[in-house]
Amino acid sequence: MFRIMGVVNVTPDSFSDGGAFLDRDAAVNHGLRLAFEGADLLDVGGESTRPGAEPVAEREELHRVIPVIEGIRARNGEVRISIDTSKAAVAAAALDAGAGYVNDVTALRGDPEMAALVAERGVDVCLMHMLGTPRTMQAEAHYDDVVADVRDFLEERIAAAVAAGIALERIEIDPGIGFAKNVDHNLEVLGRLRELTTLGRPVVLGTSRKSFLGAITGRETAERMPATLATIVMGYERGAEVFRVHDVAPARDALCVAAATLARPWPATTPRTTTTTS
Repeated sequence: MFRIMGVVNVTPDSFSDGGAFLDRDAAVNHGLRLAFEGADLLDVGGESTRPGAEPVAEREELHRVIPVIEGIRARNGEVRISIDTSKAAVAAAALDAGAGYVNDVTALRGDPEMAALVAERGVDVCLMHMLGTPRTMQAEAHYDDVVADVRDFLEERIAAAVAAGIALERIEIDPGIGFAKNVDHNLEVLGRLRELTTLGRPVVLGTSRKSFLGAITGRETAERMPATLATIVMGYERGAEVFRVHDVAPARDALCVAAATLARPWPATTPRTTTTTS
């Protein structure tokens, strides 16, 4: 089956919601609403990773995310919470507050303490492909074969995580749609996603509302839900298991229909032939 990761951005400069949930109560209520709509996991982040984003100080990131995680956990003890950070200190505080999953866009390269923290706490972790930093990544979008390069990178990061003591079954992988990739790169990764499932770890797909969808459809950020649904259905068909989305309810509906269709043993059919009479 599939799992849905609902996005809870606690930032003033998110590409997707423009800071609508920077207020603690607004973010908590938003997360609870996503859980009610069917999110299996809430991904709480306090530092924007959009192209060109400036880094956020550790103290400020903690100030943004910890009260939100505590607030969600106080009102819902069942939903899983992820911390979207590349800082070990932020991840540690988030885990103490009730998170149980670390979503690190640097794949444990951003902070030398992160791998040891994840190993020690025994929590799940998502390793994402990215070149450079959010501020510089789009200038580094050069590949001979983007899917092969992403696969090699993720294979190396899985090995590094295991070597650091993280259990293999705790690791999930994200090809990093929109991170150091142009429109053609994103489409190729999506089209060849099945090649990444050969790494043997669940694939996390984050296409929701991203700019490559706008480049194709001409739609503004808030109008990209239909395009997002198309990508997650294709991603599910190609083996993705976890879907990071802003619009949980429609995503769940689309994935339920896709899952029900793919699960059925449809009989093989022979093409119909037509006869003509003169």
